[in-house]
Amino acid sequence: MDSPPEADLSTDELFARTLQGDEEDQGAWRAIWQLHHRGGEDVFQRAAAWLQSISPKERGRGANVLSQLDFRHRSPELVARFTDALLPALAKEQDAAVLEAMAAALGHLGDPRSVPALLPLKDHPDAHVRFGVVMGLASHRDPHALQALIQLSRDADHVVREWATFTLGSQAREVDTPELREALVDRLSEPHPKIRGEALLGLALRKDARVLEPLRRVLEGGPEVTTLDVEAAQALEDVSLLPLLLAHREAFDEEDEDPEFLAVLWEAIHTLESLPR
Repeated sequence: MDSPPEADLSTDELFARTLQGDEEDQGAWRAIWQLHHRGGEDVFQRAAAWLQSISPKERGRGANVLSQLDFRHRSPELVARFTDALLPALAKEQDAAVLEAMAAALGHLGDPRSVPALLPLKDHPDAHVRFGVVMGLASHRDPHALQALIQLSRDADHVVREWATFTLGSQAREVDTPELREALVDRLSEPHPKIRGEALLGLALRKDARVLEPLRRVLEGGPEVTTLDVEAAQALEDVSLLPLLLAHREAFDEEDEDPEFLAVLWEAIHTLESLPR
């Protein structure tokens, strides 16, 4: 397989390429990913220096590079070193896009020192920053991090709510507290199907009986049923839901149906059919 063009670029050229286009520019991100793979002291020093730049874009790209630098062979010592570079920069940063990038970078690193640094940003007026906080806290099970995620699961911005609900419901499935369950119950009335589905799945994984009737109503509702709803039925392991899943299987159109949805549906049916009745 031919190497991508970025592999032949110098480190200076890769850093320059990270600045092209807007924040989501694919060429810029290919350069960032190449720097992640290349790793080493030179890349670290350049990214850390950019955190102090007068250019917001350079500061953000410095955080993007540090987020997964040397990810294949990243020791605890390297994680601590990268975090040491990011935390002081985060504390003085004012630009919303850069704050989001730094918060997400800290999430990739997973250093517990990030939690108290991120908590004050959960109330930031910019939804992109609050989304970054969700990303930054997602891997942490510290009670303060979980409390912040519960707050963010009720955020005014639906993207922030969705990712906070996903984190609490599925990613933190090993955590089971009354307050976390109540936060998921609060999301059962969501108008957004994906957020509602994350809440259904999170409660089903914890075998919370309160999810049965809301889940039944969703499965009876027809075309707005999502893979999350079907996964919730599988996780709850209540055989009374089997006829509803079978009805969806009988109604599907092979040409129009999402193949991922069908695969999840078949797996859920198999699980419920294997349970005693």
